[in-house]
Amino acid sequence: MPQAETGAFCCGGCAYVYRLIHDEGLQGFYEIKTGAIPPVDAALAADGAWGWLREAQAAAESGVIAAGKGRAAELVVGVQGLSCAACVWLIDRLHTRQPGSGRIEVNALTGRVRLSWAVGVGFDAAAFASTLQRFNYVLGPVGEKADPLSRGGGETEGRALARRVGLCAAFAMNVMLFTLPAYFGLAAGERYARLFETLAMAFATMSLLAGGGFFLGRAWRALRERMVHLDLPIALGIIGAYTGSVYGWLTANPENQYFDFVSGFILLMLVGRWAQVAAVERNQRRLLRSQPVSERVRVWRGDRFIEAAPDTLQVGERIEVEGGQLMPVEGVLAAAENGGTGAAEFNLSWITGEAESRGFEAGRRVPAGARFLGPGSAAFTVAAPWAGSLLAQLVAPVQSARKRERLLERVIQVYLVVILATAAAAGAGWWLATADAARTGAVVISVLVVSCPCALGLAFPLAEEWASVALRRRGVFVRSADVWTRLGGIKRVVFDKTGTLTLETPSLRNPEFLEELDQEARAALHALVRDNPHPVGRALHEALLLSGVRDVLFGAVEETIGRGVRIGEWTLGRADWAEKAATGDVKWAGEAVLARAGRVVARFVFMDTVRADASVEVAALRARGLVVAILSGDEPVKVNQLAAALGVSQGEALGGLSPQEKAAWVEAHEPAETLMLGDGANDSLAFDRAGCRGTPVLHRGVLTEKSDFYYLGRGIGGVRLLLEVDALRRRTQLALLIFMIAYNFAAVGLAVAGLMNPLFAAVLMPLSSLATLAIVAMGMRRVAPSRRVKR
Repeated sequence: MPQAETGAFCCGGCAYVYRLIHDEGLQGFYEIKTGAIPPVDAALAADGAWGWLREAQAAAESGVIAAGKGRAAELVVGVQGLSCAACVWLIDRLHTRQPGSGRIEVNALTGRVRLSWAVGVGFDAAAFASTLQRFNYVLGPVGEKADPLSRGGGETEGRALARRVGLCAAFAMNVMLFTLPAYFGLAAGERYARLFETLAMAFATMSLLAGGGFFLGRAWRALRERMVHLDLPIALGIIGAYTGSVYGWLTANPENQYFDFVSGFILLMLVGRWAQVAAVERNQRRLLRSQPVSERVRVWRGDRFIEAAPDTLQVGERIEVEGGQLMPVEGVLAAAENGGTGAAEFNLSWITGEAESRGFEAGRRVPAGARFLGPGSAAFTVAAPWAGSLLAQLVAPVQSARKRERLLERVIQVYLVVILATAAAAGAGWWLATADAARTGAVVISVLVVSCPCALGLAFPLAEEWASVALRRRGVFVRSADVWTRLGGIKRVVFDKTGTLTLETPSLRNPEFLEELDQEARAALHALVRDNPHPVGRALHEALLLSGVRDVLFGAVEETIGRGVRIGEWTLGRADWAEKAATGDVKWAGEAVLARAGRVVARFVFMDTVRADASVEVAALRARGLVVAILSGDEPVKVNQLAAALGVSQGEALGGLSPQEKAAWVEAHEPAETLMLGDGANDSLAFDRAGCRGTPVLHRGVLTEKSDFYYLGRGIGGVRLLLEVDALRRRTQLALLIFMIAYNFAAVGLAVAGLMNPLFAAVLMPLSSLATLAIVAMGMRRVAPSRRVKR
């Protein structure tokens, strides 16, 4: 693809997939696609291990044959990378092109795919999975739950509330139907008046049971725990209005019947609560669910290899690790069975942060978390169990304590106590003054209803959702709802180096050399790097795909550890990996030499490149009064060079750190006030200590699961954007708080004075809700549309 065309994409991977989609005649994807989607990564890596999928397909087909149910087999799998309806459309089109394919159902909400095919017609689920991976969709096994947000395998809270909303809407409309005649002049003693009152009471009772029970139950459970819940005034208002209305019905007094208010009030509260819960669940489903880091591994048991979880491996067992896979446990590299050296090359950046690979000879212990870079597979003898290993510590889920906004909580507690006390005092005063139970009840209900905490219960979460949507449109995805309660206290931003401040894959400095190669040389180079997970191989593979190379030289690829790879008379190896003093964004440079029969054909130069906007963004963060630090497992010299280029003081830039040392540094520097940015498992322990956590990487399950947010693109501008939007959210919520206090002083004062009846309170309450929504809209619309993450 010409260089001009690639500028519109965040990386070469996205440009490649764009071209691939058009080459396959699937341009309709871009007509349906909406919103920001993750950049391509998996499409440029080696295919995943689909052994589990082949076994699942074989089991499904065997079950069909054994049961004699015909020839249709079914399989449900998970899918990662879904973003919108266009993804569903594209997966469906790719499935129809598979030989022997049957039906496919893609559920974008739950991330599940149901495959069905005719047994014996040649459908290959693994081949389909490999095709999807080229387009950055990754299939994986699923658990038994149909929805990751479901409670105990049942429906989610949002769906349960939606069902309540539907019922209560029907009941409210029926109540309105039977109360309208009274508003239009139907007197109490006239024909059908009593029947209409009875029907209104019946439907209001159904509304109370179907919807009011949600608030009553939450308030009652809180009281049983000796706590005052925010739903308590709502519950008391519902009980008071319903009880008073039933009393009015029993005494045949229409003036005291508020069944229309009861049903309408319950419906409005349910709609607001459903909108809040649905927004949270929608954000959770939108996040990519990465494969767990602890991949299943092939282990020799009995008389054959089977796939097993890492925590089941025993010391002394023999395992096989495929190219691109992580070492699940510490193991001793076995000697090659064909008489070779048995040496293998691994990348330790995942656990140490070092970008360069390391070679291990047969008999040496390879640490858990090392990524095997060779083609094919390598055999190991398990040297240590999973429990207690460094990798087990790195991938362990963190139980983060939710930091509470103490000021907001104090306001809520004081608010609830004041409203309840005011209602009780107003009721006592009016009873002593008038001895009129109906009048007293009307005053108490008016106080409880008109003071409904809409600003706290609805508008505050709405402001947070608005902020999340604004960030999502700019490539920043909030994962933890409680991150907003912690961002305001951040005083320090800590970056990892490799993959966070720099790009993960080294950049090819002289891509024009590819154009000078003849067709045979490019086909040979493509064969040498196509299935090579080494960072240099990935960089060359990306450049080849971007230039439109499709031809591949056939033959077996052999690897010589520490030197390079060979196919026939073609070789690709590293010529000079000595560190060099560099200028600009280049932190190390090296050459990969393509040769034929010992004659150099081309020299490719690579560089470790700082993200394009790193200098500007680091300076902007420091201008906000934040301390910026760099913690890395890479060599101190490289870290110091990067710190100098970005304007970070040497005392805040530390290299050569182990994961434990990173965590100890964060622990010693006010962790609750620290925002940690990282991309690998070597940052995991420091993540656990930091008050807030973010990552630019989605395809590694460790930090994606632990992060409060992640950001897309080739820059780090998402960090500053998150802080700016959070500041705007806090100003908006402060305006909401001021409005709530002013509104309650005025409205509650009128209710206590007896100048507001429950019907007027029922009208004023939703109007106050609309006012709070307007405040949110006006406050959050100032999110600058021009501030976008660097792509």
